[in-house]
Amino acid sequence: MKYYLIAGERSGDLHGSNLIKGIRESDPDATFRGWGGEMMRAEGMELVTHYKDTAFMGFLEVILNLHKISGFLKKCKADILKNRPDALILIDYPGFNLRIAAFAKSKGLKVFYYISPKVWAWNQKRAWKIKKSVDHMFVIFPFEVDFYKKYDYRVDYVGNPLMDAIENFRADPDFKKKNNLSETKPIIALLPGSRHQEIVGMLNLMLAVQSHFPDYQFVIAGVNNLPVALYEQYVSSHQAKIVYESTYDLLSVAAAALVTSGTATLETALFSVPEVVCYKTSGFSYAVAKRLIRVPFISLVNLIMEREVVRELIQDDLNEKLLVEELRSILPGGTKRQKQLDDYKVLLELVGKAGASERTGRLIAKYI
Repeated sequence: MKYYLIAGERSGDLHGSNLIKGIRESDPDATFRGWGGEMMRAEGMELVTHYKDTAFMGFLEVILNLHKISGFLKKCKADILKNRPDALILIDYPGFNLRIAAFAKSKGLKVFYYISPKVWAWNQKRAWKIKKSVDHMFVIFPFEVDFYKKYDYRVDYVGNPLMDAIENFRADPDFKKKNNLSETKPIIALLPGSRHQEIVGMLNLMLAVQSHFPDYQFVIAGVNNLPVALYEQYVSSHQAKIVYESTYDLLSVAAAALVTSGTATLETALFSVPEVVCYKTSGFSYAVAKRLIRVPFISLVNLIMEREVVRELIQDDLNEKLLVEELRSILPGGTKRQKQLDDYKVLLELVGKAGASERTGRLIAKYI
C-alpha cells in the first residue's frame, strides 16, 4: 500500500517515524511519502517538504505568513493528487491538516488522522468538520473518546505515542563527558522549544535566572533544524551549555527543567523531572487565544491530570522573579518538589503503556 503522511512540527516527525514502523508491522511492503522531518525520512519516507519550512506559531504569525501557507497548501494538494495514495495520514498540525483533510475527502481519498487536533480546547465546532472529512481518528488521550461521542463520532483510543519513544530510548552513559558537562554540578535543563519564534521568545527569559543558582549548571536542549547562531547569540554572555538532538539524554540526568509549553512538558514529566512550564507569545496572539481557549490549562500534564500539577507561567507572569521562585521550589529541598514527583506517578498510570504506534498501524491496515 502507498501511504502519504503529513507532520508539521518536530513532535509530529517523531510520532510519524514511529508510526511508519508500526504500519510496517502489518504491511511489510508499504511505501511512504509526505511532509515531515529527518526522523520520518530515516524510516524510509520520501520527504517532500521539511517541517522547518512550514512551522508557524501564534495567530499573528499565521496571519503574517498567509501567502506562504497558501503556497504550501497548493503544493501539498497537487502532490497528493499526483501520487494518489491508498491512505492519507495526518498527524496533529490542525491549521494545515484540517484543510488537507477536507480536500482529500472531496477527491475520494481515504483520510486518517493520528493525534487529534485539540478541538476540545478551543473552537469545539471543528469536531463536526473532522467527522465529515476524516474516515478514522486515532486519539491519544482517554477523555477525547468521550468528547467526540458528543458529536456522534466514534474514534479509536490508541494510547500515547510518547511512551513508544521513551521505551525505545537508551541513555548514553557518556553523555556528560561527551558534552563537557560537570560530573558534580547538578543540571537544570532548559527546553525552549523547536521553533525559531520560541527560541527568540523564551531562551533569554530562561537564562536570566542563571545567576540565582550558582550551584547548578544550565544546559539547553538544542535542535539541528535551527541554526547554531540562533542559540549562540543568547548564550554568549552566559555560562550555559548547549546539547543538540539529545533532549532525552538531558532529561535523564536533570534535576529540574524550564520547559516551553508543548509536547516537551509531558515528556519532561514522564522522565520524572520537576518542571516549570513557560509560555509567551505576541500580545495580539495572546489576546486572541485568551478569548478562544476553553480549557483551564495549557500544559499537557495539567490537562491530563485535570488539575495543576506543574506551575504555568504565561505571558506577563513569565518574568525573572516568578521563574526564580518557582524553580527554587522544585529543586532538591524545595517545597513543591516531592508533591510534583508523586503526581507524576499518577500521570504515568493515566498515560498508559507503550504500543500506540503499533496499534495505530495495525488499525490503519485493517481499515484500508
